Parts: sequence; C-alpha cells; structure tokens
Amino acid sequence: MKVAESIREKLTRELSPEQLEVIDQSCDHAGHSGARPEGETHFHVNMVASAFDGLNRVARQRLVYKILAEELAGPVHALSLNLTSPDENSAG
Repeated sequence: MKVAESIREKLTRELSPEQLEVIDQSCDHAGHSGARPEGETHFHVNMVASAFDGLNRVARQRLVYKILAEELAGPVHALSLNLTSPDENSAG
C-alpha cells in the first residue's frame, strides 16, 4: 500500500472525517534532507472532522500523530496539517 493510501485509510477509519485531502508534496522537496528518490516522504493533510470538536490545535495534531505513528517513524519525513471541526469550517 502506498504511504498516501495508508494515511488516508487510517485517518478515515479512526476519525470518520467529513472532508479529507492527503497531498503528497514530496516532489517539492527532492534533494532535501529526508527526501527519498522514490518520493512519498512529505505530506500535507487537510481534514474536517467532528472528532476535533473541543480540541485545541495541539491536541488535534497529537491525535493525528498518534494515529500515524507508524508512518512518522518510517517513510514520512514531514507532515503538515490543517485540521478543523465542521463548525469552524462552515464559519469561514
């Protein structure tokens, strides 16, 4: 399974997001530290999930990092996150 697919599958299973976008940004980091020639090292996640209701930014990030611990310990060098609850998303 590709890394992006693994990220998408785990976040969907654990958080049932209303919206989820997993963007592989590895090509933007070719030649940088942690980048592998085959890619799949740098990702950005945009997610809207009710699971984030009542959690601050740091708590949301920790939750996602816990879910993706295996990926972060191995193939993923960098992960940027944009995590919101449905209420925040509709207010903007």
